[in-house]
Amino acid sequence: MAQLNAYLGFNGNCREAMTFYSKCLGGELILMTYGESPMGAQTPAGMKNRIMHSVLTSGKISLMAADRMEEGAQKHGNTISLCLVCENKEEIKALFSRLSAGGKVEHALKEEFFGTYGELTDKYGFGWMFQFGGNQKP
Repeated sequence: MAQLNAYLGFNGNCREAMTFYSKCLGGELILMTYGESPMGAQTPAGMKNRIMHSVLTSGKISLMAADRMEEGAQKHGNTISLCLVCENKEEIKALFSRLSAGGKVEHALKEEFFGTYGELTDKYGFGWMFQFGGNQKP
């Protein structure tokens, strides 16, 4: 069965954001700049330190991201959320607290008919959903 991974796009702050997510979610973070890539010699000087590809792996979580080559090309929308289905209450509370730092809580963690649930927009403009208990299958 295929695995679905989230891939986020940034306008130059990918390293900062992925480092933040790594601190929040734990795991291993791998970063590759445009300058380090096989196309490094052809990359404009101002782009060499931008992230061409990154991946954060933590347990069952795989989050990928990159900076766009074109300045200002990335636009945020409200059609995608990243959903973390947690294994226990301690985990959901800790992850929600860390990822909400500098962001906006849209729906505080609360017991709903389907389990514990919360939503937030992080400081980079990405929406996150959190769920524990109840029916966790999509």
